[in-house]
Formats: sequence, C-alpha cells, structure tokens
Amino acid sequence: MKRKYILIALSMTICLIIGAGMSLQAGELDSFRDEKGTLKIAGGTAHIPVMQEAAKKIMEVNPDIQITIAGGGSGVGIKQVGEGLVQIGNSGRKPTDEEITRYNLTIFQWAIDGVGIINHPDNKVKKLTKAQVIDIFSGKIDNWKLLGGADKGINVYTRDEASGTREVFWEKALDKGAITPKANFVASNGAMKSAIAKDPYGIGYVSVGHIDETVAPVAFDGVLPTLDNVKQGKYTVSRGLYSNTKGQPSGLTKKFIDYLFTPEGQKIVESNGFIPVK
Repeated sequence: MKRKYILIALSMTICLIIGAGMSLQAGELDSFRDEKGTLKIAGGTAHIPVMQEAAKKIMEVNPDIQITIAGGGSGVGIKQVGEGLVQIGNSGRKPTDEEITRYNLTIFQWAIDGVGIINHPDNKVKKLTKAQVIDIFSGKIDNWKLLGGADKGINVYTRDEASGTREVFWEKALDKGAITPKANFVASNGAMKSAIAKDPYGIGYVSVGHIDETVAPVAFDGVLPTLDNVKQGKYTVSRGLYSNTKGQPSGLTKKFIDYLFTPEGQKIVESNGFIPVK
C-alpha cells in the first residue's frame, strides 16, 4: 500500500513539472495571442536565421500576425529603421553615437557573435597570423605558396561597406587596413560561405554561427574561431548582435524584442550558433 502511495505521489510530481514547463513555454508566446498586424524587419544578414525561427513560432500561435524579414546589411537596417521604413533594424555592430542621435535609436543586444576567417576545406593553410591576414586582404600576399599552400593565386572575398560583419572584421582583424580592389564582393554571410565552399583558393570571413563543414575555419593568431573561444574571450574578432528601434518600442514590436530575451528566445539564439546574453 505504501508503495502505491509513493507511485501516485511520484506521478503527480512529474505531471506538475511537465505542466509547469508547458505553461512557461505557452506564457512566452501568450502575449502574441491578442495581437494582429504586420512587423517589418531588415538589416544584418547574420540575424536572419534567428529572426525567421522566432517569427515562425509567433505566426504559428497567431496567424493574424505577419512578420517580414529582409537582409541588406547593418547599414541598411539602421537607415531603414531610422527612416521609419521598418519597425526593427538589425545590425552586427553597435550603431554609432551619431546614428543613435540622428535616428533616436533604442538598441537591444541579444547575442554575441564572432567573425571567423574561412577557406576551402581542401586548402592546407589552416592558421594565419594577424600580419599575414592584413597582407592577404590588402593584396600584398597574393599566392598560397607564400603561406605553405599550393602555388595558386589567393582569391579574396569581402562584403560591402553596409555590412556589420565587414566592419568588425576590418576594425579588429585588419586594424582598419586597406582591402584589395581585386576582392570579390558577396552580399551576405550565406553567400560568403557558398562562395568559399566552391573556391579551393578563396579566403573570406563569416559570422562564426554560419561556419559548418562546407568551409574550414582558419586559426587567427593561434586561436580557432569557435563559439567557445569567443565566449571565453580568447577569440577577439567578436561583436554583439543588435536589434534597433526608432524610439522606445511598443505593441507588436516591443513584444517581438521581449521574446528574444525570454528563455525560449535565447534558446533560438543558441541553436543558431550564437552566444546568448541571458
């Protein structure tokens, strides 16, 4: 009889734990149930996977909400939110003081990311010093043979000046040095990864969260661009990921921003290869 009571009590405890978990999860999305309308988001391309997953969960809870997500880079995100074209402008860099004042921006950092150097998996060169990286991207070193690799020219890939990924890489890896005019331009982190995966002699840089088996990470001054190294401060080419609003957010915009900081929102951040802030 005593065993029977123990089993009943144990079952009730498990039900309570499961129930608490379900109500917590539902509670994080409950605030969207009475909302309707459209939310426009644009800017940093590194942010897009997190934005898409969060938007999908919200629209599944309430089909009356429509969330559109566009890229364009950090500069585009800051400009468009400042001009009222979107409600949330994402950036892979903190907006400058001048931008914050001009557009009356409120900024929200919800993740930490690194910008890693990548090349083709078949390339033998797997580590570079900062001086070598500066010389490669400036065009001073233009053959892999000079770095212990094949006797082939180096194809440099970069992003345009609206890219927050480029700005962080340019400031922290290149010490704001010149980028060769022969560099190939790509439009996003995804496009950079695809370009390097197809080019055995290419080199570029990408959000650490985007690195997978199709490309090879290159150690920078002896440190590989991994999330653990970014988290521990060992890998220094790192940045925050921001969502910016014009003034203080309200309504659906505020609820979306708030959702990114919930436990579920931060799990989405982590599952997409970034470091949560909470």
